[in-house]
Amino acid sequence: MSEGHHHHHHRHKENLAGEVDYKKEEKHHKHKEHLGKLGAVAAGAFALHEKHKAKKDQEHAHSHKIKEEIAATIAVGAGGYAFHEHHKKKEAKKHYQEAHGKKHHHLFH
Repeated sequence: MSEGHHHHHHRHKENLAGEVDYKKEEKHHKHKEHLGKLGAVAAGAFALHEKHKAKKDQEHAHSHKIKEEIAATIAVGAGGYAFHEHHKKKEAKKHYQEAHGKKHHHLFH
């Protein structure tokens, strides 16, 4: 494996016939996307809370500032994860549509 390439292996959601169930797959990624968004919002709110505490509590301002920066970094990571899952959800939807003959040709993506 070359530098910078990561391979993620996960089991696809399969139906009783052993075929990949892309509708379940899409729903699964949508759920994970929502969890990523929730994490981003929660961490962002905590970062703002710590920023406020840093201003109010001068004695421990440095500690609050560090917590703020960590929370902000987590918020960015969770946002990136949500974006990744959004892409996976769209991919699963596309596979489902291709498997069921629903090919939509969009002029604008």
